[in-house]
Amino acid sequence: MPIPTPGPVVAGAGTMVGIVRVLPGTVPADSIYEDPEFEDQLPKQSVAEAGLGRAVAQANSTAFFAHERAIAEASPAGVALFGKLPQLPVGVAQAALPDRPEPVSTRIQPPSSPADQLVRLSGLEGTAHARWDRYAGPCVSPIADARYSLGSASAGTALPGRPLDGGPLLQVPGTAQAHSSVRLVDVPGQATEAVRSTSDLSLAGVRLFAGTPHEVAVDVVGTPRLTATATGDPATSTVEHEAPVLRVSRGGQEIGVLDPAHPRLDVPLPALDAGVLRLALGELEQHVAGTEVRAQARLFDLQVLRGHAVGLPTSLVQASFGEQAVQASAPEGGVDCTTAPAPAALAAAPPTTPLPPSSSGVDPALWTSAALLLLGGTLAVLSRRQPV
Repeated sequence: MPIPTPGPVVAGAGTMVGIVRVLPGTVPADSIYEDPEFEDQLPKQSVAEAGLGRAVAQANSTAFFAHERAIAEASPAGVALFGKLPQLPVGVAQAALPDRPEPVSTRIQPPSSPADQLVRLSGLEGTAHARWDRYAGPCVSPIADARYSLGSASAGTALPGRPLDGGPLLQVPGTAQAHSSVRLVDVPGQATEAVRSTSDLSLAGVRLFAGTPHEVAVDVVGTPRLTATATGDPATSTVEHEAPVLRVSRGGQEIGVLDPAHPRLDVPLPALDAGVLRLALGELEQHVAGTEVRAQARLFDLQVLRGHAVGLPTSLVQASFGEQAVQASAPEGGVDCTTAPAPAALAAAPPTTPLPPSSSGVDPALWTSAALLLLGGTLAVLSRRQPV
């Protein structure tokens, strides 16, 4: 017979340092429904997508399988090709039950390879911790916690047919970290506890065409944080968002600031014929329904545009930085951890065979193939001159 535990609790937090989309909105989406009119209504996909620095924390007391009640995952990258999501065995993950007293971690240094001309990553570290007590359920700390950090990252060290003095197309020069967590927290004036999902992003900035006369720097002033707190009462459940200011400069001279009063900035790119770098501040979306709170936000979007002969620019590459999403749901009145049954009052729990730990290594061939698939097409497009 299942042991009753406090709840129900459903929550999740996801954080990604960045995601690059090649030729966004150009691939028709398909569906399991054989209805052309329905498929025409679906948003079009990108030719390729790649995400860097992903951290996911989840809790679900209603999960059918016991080990899915708390899950933490951290991975360096994810790839989608033509809307499909091939599974890459990279990163680290942990699931509970049984309760996990210690986190699992991984540290990776990809070996040097020809793919370094396209994608180069260093200082890869990930940690995942998932907890769920057999008797107290979510009344542990934390329930789920995941973080992944990148020492540095660069894409497109050399553009074929258009040398740029060895400068990468895109570079994250300093340490970047994605951190997601789900836990119970005290609420002032409330005897029970609230469910809180938090997404934190640490990103100092990014560089485009780094190390060349065309370098554009986007510096992040502040630390983005998105929090959803479900107290069990819609009147006191909250969403909190800390959005930093972005400073854009070229050649060491500031050319603009992105903030709520100035959400968009276009920067001409001499490195591309009639090229434009468009930066747009991400928007916060939030929703409260009953005892559930949801929110999502992005730090900023970056698009590389190239003008056609008719003067209408099209997006060749779109990158989003600081993608964050949180969800939290608590029972009406909050989570009462005083109702958890005492272990001594119950029969000894039978031994549980732990799930095998997820892979903490990485196959260099996967890094190479994913990088070539994603960025090969990007660099070919960017290096092609506009016909006269």
